[in-house]
Amino acid sequence: MKRFPEFFTSKANQVKTPPDAAMLGHVFEGADGVQIVFWQCEKGGTQPEQVHDFWEYALVVEGTFDGVVGAKPVHLEPGDECVIPPGTRHSGTYSSGYRAIDAFSAKRVERVTGAAGRRPTR
Repeated sequence: MKRFPEFFTSKANQVKTPPDAAMLGHVFEGADGVQIVFWQCEKGGTQPEQVHDFWEYALVVEGTFDGVVGAKPVHLEPGDECVIPPGTRHSGTYSSGYRAIDAFSAKRVERVTGAAGRRPTR
């Protein structure tokens, strides 16, 4: 599988402002405010340095991520995970064909506004 399933990649779930213009994300939220974002990028790209005041968990599904988390080099391949504590600076680059699932312990992204939802087919 080279893309996430179509049933949850509708415009209604799309991330309004991804960390890189080449990245496409789709967000889902838990009742407690946790957000899960499914990221994919055909071209590869760069995540600029950032820091936030909530936890982040990343799981690479396809491709690779090379970066720095809290001044420590990190290389992630499919199946690799990374937990980033609040207040930790992190940045990196991701390969072409990159897909990952990130979980944030608080609101991290906004959805595209005004997007119409799609009903799943049976």
